[in-house]
Amino acid sequence: MDEKKILVGQFEANRAHLRAVAFRMLGSRTEAEDAVQEAWLRLNRTDVGDVENLGGWMRTVVARICLDMLRSRKLRREDTISEDGGDLPSEAGTASYDPEHEIVMADSVGLAMLVVLETLGPAERVAFVLHDMFDLPFDDIAPIVGRTTDATRKLASRARRRVQGSPISPEADRARRRSVVEAFIAASRDGNFEALLAILDPDVVFRADEAAMRLGSQAELRGPTAVANAFNGRARGAKPAMLDGALGIAVEAGGRTLLVLRVALNGDRIVSIEAVADRESLDGLDVMVLDPDQRFGGIE
Repeated sequence: MDEKKILVGQFEANRAHLRAVAFRMLGSRTEAEDAVQEAWLRLNRTDVGDVENLGGWMRTVVARICLDMLRSRKLRREDTISEDGGDLPSEAGTASYDPEHEIVMADSVGLAMLVVLETLGPAERVAFVLHDMFDLPFDDIAPIVGRTTDATRKLASRARRRVQGSPISPEADRARRRSVVEAFIAASRDGNFEALLAILDPDVVFRADEAAMRLGSQAELRGPTAVANAFNGRARGAKPAMLDGALGIAVEAGGRTLLVLRVALNGDRIVSIEAVADRESLDGLDVMVLDPDQRFGGIE
């Protein structure tokens, strides 16, 4: 029993690191949790009495699980393309998708980086993540990807060139920006202050017109703490929307647009929010509220 408690303690001490490794490889919070859980099951079934570096052993196990998951994902995508001949469904369209939690997890990596990592092959991605993000030697990575040390070094080098030189497609960039806006709405609605702080740029500015001020908004707020406090627990009727072709947020009441938020991003964070409630201004806007699974194009 004591040995089991010790093993649980060692696993829990490494859980956050293992989750970070898995998330950078898989780009999905849910799949990362699954990989870590599978690593625990394997640890439970294995005699690790002679393992000197248990943390390193668990990281290797997680990496191998992630490699298998990436290969399986690639095969599923190929099957989907061959059968349907259409676009692959985005993760935002699945039941497990939680934009608020995804944005918090992605904050340390960068959504743009995750988008580029998706273009890498499974072995390339594992080699690049373990070496360039976690400083693991190529000698240790080689057995995980089933290559020689020199071949593993070339895998990571090729991946690095693609990451550094890969332009992000317009569709991927639109999806990235929408995920930020959806995460902001979810964090605001749920009263998740920490998630709001993770989404807001350090220099974020909020401004409101006179009509929005009459609805209770401050004229101007600066900094993530002030802006997060203003939105924390609110946004009940807020939805992502296209505002004259640009992505923003619309707040509706009784089938009528009550207020819109013009949102500007700096990378993966919101750098400015402008609240517009003036009726004349709203009537002159082309507002298209976006459904959860709706794809869209043409963002300026």
